[in-house]
Amino acid sequence: MFWVAAALLSLATALVLVRAARGPSVFDRLLAANSIGTLAMLLLLVLGFLGDRPEFVDLALVYGLLNAIGTVAVLRYLRRGETDEPVGP
Repeated sequence: MFWVAAALLSLATALVLVRAARGPSVFDRLLAANSIGTLAMLLLLVLGFLGDRPEFVDLALVYGLLNAIGTVAVLRYLRRGETDEPVGP
């Protein structure tokens, strides 16, 4: 049953990858990249469960946090053209 879930997650990742390559705008491509990260995190969880490796849960959580932080950083860069704000008055 979990092999079917892993296969479906791989198929969904391939479909989102096509969307990432052909997205009409940069925001569509960024959303597709974020979706790929989420699907990769789920695939890591399923494969960790199949291989009886509970430490994969920790790896998937860290990967998910890095995915979210990276998406916010890219959106901030696209909005302002820089990644840091000036400090002080």
